[in-house]
Amino acid sequence: VMAFWILNESLSILLGLSWLGVNLYLFIDTFSWYEEEESFLYTRVILGSTLAWARASAVCLNFNCMLILLPISRNLISFMRGTSTCCRGPWRRQLDKNLKFHKLVAYGIAINATIHIVAHLCNLEHYRWSQSTEAEGLLAALAKLGKTPNESYLNPIRTFHTNTITVLLTTTAGVTGLIISLAFILIMTSSTEFIRQVSYELFWYTHHVFIIFFISLAIHGAGRIVRGQTPESQLLHNVTFCKDHYAQWQTAAQCPTPQFSGKEPSAWKWVLGPVVLYTCERIIRFWRFRQEVVITKVVSHPSGVLELHMKKRNFKMAPGQYVLIQCPSISWLEWHPFTLTSAPQENFFSVHIRVAGDWTEALCKAFGAGGQARKESWSLPRLAVDGPFGTALTDVFHYPVSVCVAAGIGVTPFASLLKSIWYRCESHTQLKLSKVYFYWICRDPRAFEWFADLLLSLETLMSERGKAHFLSYHIFLTNWDENQAVHIALHWDANTDVITGLKQKTFYGRPDWNHEFRQLAYTHPSSNIGVFFCGPKALSKTLQRMCRLYSSADPRGVHFYYHKESF
Repeated sequence: VMAFWILNESLSILLGLSWLGVNLYLFIDTFSWYEEEESFLYTRVILGSTLAWARASAVCLNFNCMLILLPISRNLISFMRGTSTCCRGPWRRQLDKNLKFHKLVAYGIAINATIHIVAHLCNLEHYRWSQSTEAEGLLAALAKLGKTPNESYLNPIRTFHTNTITVLLTTTAGVTGLIISLAFILIMTSSTEFIRQVSYELFWYTHHVFIIFFISLAIHGAGRIVRGQTPESQLLHNVTFCKDHYAQWQTAAQCPTPQFSGKEPSAWKWVLGPVVLYTCERIIRFWRFRQEVVITKVVSHPSGVLELHMKKRNFKMAPGQYVLIQCPSISWLEWHPFTLTSAPQENFFSVHIRVAGDWTEALCKAFGAGGQARKESWSLPRLAVDGPFGTALTDVFHYPVSVCVAAGIGVTPFASLLKSIWYRCESHTQLKLSKVYFYWICRDPRAFEWFADLLLSLETLMSERGKAHFLSYHIFLTNWDENQAVHIALHWDANTDVITGLKQKTFYGRPDWNHEFRQLAYTHPSSNIGVFFCGPKALSKTLQRMCRLYSSADPRGVHFYYHKESF
């Protein structure tokens, strides 16, 4: 089993190691270059090895800043997902981990930024100390360069009594470095799971500080605080010989005074491509924002769920995709992801929105949900829709057997899938998919109301088509009161379930995943089974562990492939 798991995860590990390998290569190569390069020999006399530490971490920062925007370019990811020639099988599954890679790159930026900041703080102290009376020999000679008109300076700190904080706040490199650091700290701290759950709006707004981050990054190197010997000076001034004859620089013809200049800024070259790509992403979003969205139906469900039916010109979707929705009357900046609950065969697209924060609460109030007076269509607020975008669930039809697991409102992506199955069965479309197992774990019995009708119609159609075996669903209720328990007990022998009205009875409690996966492995001994999940992280980890545990080490045995919805 462990061997299979390593084989199954090998591509993810390979990509992660490739990213790490490139970082290590860039760091070591740049570090070695600055430790050996003759043009920076005099700079190393003042700064020592912290020069190489600062420059090597800077190159790795540029590399990771180049990558950070790519995983969140939704249109690019959707395009790659739709390109079957380059994204098949395991490669396609890597696209589902785009947010994980985004976070990994962010950690890479954090580590290299820390190294870069500490190294430059040490550099500033080395610059200052070289101006002290204790500095002597070549070090003192280099520190004093730049005091006469025909000399260029190497040390940006001109006196020992200069405050390094003043240098930070009065130079281009210092000010932009401070802005970059503060912006990144703000982005990182507001990206924690706790902040996103408590205040998604705070996460959303602070993430847009990335604009300031990238502008400051592009001009950060313009300060040229780290200087090296110019190529022209190297031709006239042989450092190997002249470093030992520094007292004769003013008089000896073979050792003229060395000239120095700052290195050309290069960060903008690294990030220009991804920034242009992400700008195109935002232009596409703005274009979609301008397109008219017609709201055709508003349904307020008792379980605190708002259902919206909409139409938009040239809108094409696939089961399991999601859209970003903006309501300008609530916020001009906020776009929130919602999975589509309609099927591609329907002449509208729909979303189900549960109140889970300030924005969703304001949206439900704006549409007259939650017991408020129903609003006329002309008085409804305007919505903007961006998308649709592909997710892991679009791969459900690529497996002979698929297991769909939803927790709470996480059922919404599977509504689109089940509807699509219903339409395909009605039109007698041949499917590679031959069996679907659907598990829904929910606390509130009222949440079953809007979804039960879909399951009932699908259950009826499958029976009529002689495909009753095609869909096997298991609904688990994890919370109930004493009155409900009595009512359930009294009607247990009824032909249909007392809560859902379906033939399949509702289970009470939580699934025994060991039993379920053992049964799946026994029923489909030689199949590739796709496991698709939408819900909380704790259950995701459990399912991922079950996939590894019950996958066969034999290539001809049963293999479980795990997919998690992430936005």
